[in-house]
Amino acid sequence: MSHSTSCFVRPFAWFAISLSLAACAGQPAAPSLTGTEWRLEALGDSAVMERSQATLTFPEAGRVAGNGSCNRFFGSVRITQGHIGFDQVGSTKMACMGPANEQEARYLAALQKAERYELQGRTLLIHVNGMAQPLRFAQTAP
Repeated sequence: MSHSTSCFVRPFAWFAISLSLAACAGQPAAPSLTGTEWRLEALGDSAVMERSQATLTFPEAGRVAGNGSCNRFFGSVRITQGHIGFDQVGSTKMACMGPANEQEARYLAALQKAERYELQGRTLLIHVNGMAQPLRFAQTAP
């Protein structure tokens, strides 16, 4: 390679590298769910019972808690690049009958099959394997 070609190629290569790094730096990181709280508004294609207290909270990285409709639940959560998975979910065992019990069972079962999530402003959508419509939540705390 001649000296004149080398003088052109090196600065061009550095320019291309710098431009690539700048493009990567300009992409915002995915917003964190840690420290947020959500109220369940739709359980797939079904509306939630009126006055339902079904919630979902991400108190710290890797942890999840909430209210299923009657009982409190807790467990671990894996969140990576739009994908979400809930593990080791346990709950209290208060007596719960009728529609509230049915809603809670469906909600907790859906969380176990969660695959991915989307944030749309103050709305959280959790897409569940086997459900045509996602779980839909409204944000209640930052």
